[in-house]
Amino acid sequence: MEAYLQRIGASRDSSLAELHERHLLSVPFENLDTHMDTRIVLKIPWLYDKIVVRRRGGFCYELNGLFAELLRHLGYDVQLLAARVFNGEAFGPLFDHLALLVDDAWLVDVGFGAFTLHPLSWTSREDQEDPFGVFRLVDAGDDVDVLMDGQPTYRLERRPRSLAEFVPTCWWQQTAPESGFRKGPRATLARLDGRITVTNEKVVITKDGHKTSTPVEDPAAAFLQYFGIHFRQSNASGVLRQL
Repeated sequence: MEAYLQRIGASRDSSLAELHERHLLSVPFENLDTHMDTRIVLKIPWLYDKIVVRRRGGFCYELNGLFAELLRHLGYDVQLLAARVFNGEAFGPLFDHLALLVDDAWLVDVGFGAFTLHPLSWTSREDQEDPFGVFRLVDAGDDVDVLMDGQPTYRLERRPRSLAEFVPTCWWQQTAPESGFRKGPRATLARLDGRITVTNEKVVITKDGHKTSTPVEDPAAAFLQYFGIHFRQSNASGVLRQL
């Protein structure tokens, strides 16, 4: 995993918090494969090739799936947890999201987009201040709700899962017209002072709490400029194909 550590600018001596932060600042959350009809394979060699060798990003199953392997390689005990994402009105289906429980002490999540910069204490039920917001874990029967700035983000099941158990929902996210990941290509990357997000319509830069939005005329050029991802636009409808 030395190349993976180099990819995120970390080392074997990095703390869990540093590994988490470095990952979020280096590897974008993106759904571009869902708009290229590229099947996402939830197996470590495939994820490694995409994220480390080809220097791409991904969504939760990919990012947290591979990050779990790195942490295990470094000696951490890692469990995969299934979550239901809150859509503003209700929690979605189980396996809607994948997060990590590390050493039975830390909630780790590098695959949710705009979320916490550092791991959260799994045992605390008090407010936890983070550079990206105030978080709190709340018991919900046998599950645990994760709140960001007072609003629910997702509900975690406590039962450990295997990566293979997320395959059906991952496939649904890639293919179903109802999936939010099918609504348009998108990539986003955390910065210490904010975030940068690129879609096929605009570039949104958040810095010190202030947002600026700029229309995008050439999505392929924008993904290359901000994330180093090489694409070409193959037709007028905006479908992207990787070079």
